Amino acid sequence: MRNRSNRSINIEIELLPFLSVLACTIGTLILLILVLTSQLYTEQQEVKILVKTEDGNNLSKSPRYIECQEDGVIIHPSQTFVPQTELNRNGSAFNNLLNQMSRNREREYLIVAVRPNGIGVFQEVRELIEKKNIDIGYEPINNDWKLKLDG
Repeated sequence: MRNRSNRSINIEIELLPFLSVLACTIGTLILLILVLTSQLYTEQQEVKILVKTEDGNNLSKSPRYIECQEDGVIIHPSQTFVPQTELNRNGSAFNNLLNQMSRNREREYLIVAVRPNGIGVFQEVRELIEKKNIDIGYEPINNDWKLKLDG
């Protein structure tokens, strides 16, 4: 009779199925991350300009808003577009705005939202604003952002 206790039993564990499942799980998670991040970047972003001091107030002056684009200026909230060629023309909406603000410079100031393609227009606008001695602030914004203003 043979002694069964002397026999050694070799048990081998096969890890290939576990590694296959792990690789599939990692691949699925990577695909999920890529889909979610691509959706974040394709949606139009919105930027909101809030005029507040460090303590959250602005009691001294009221803001007025314009947006500099490649070919002109949009006056907010009326969405009036003024082409670059008419910025300095008497009677243009932009020139009327500056004249009105010049009379109210103790109570109002101008916030300029500047698109990357509107830097040339902004430089011209800034010169016109400074000639009228109007206080100015500006905020650069991306071309694809939607502008939402809050006074």
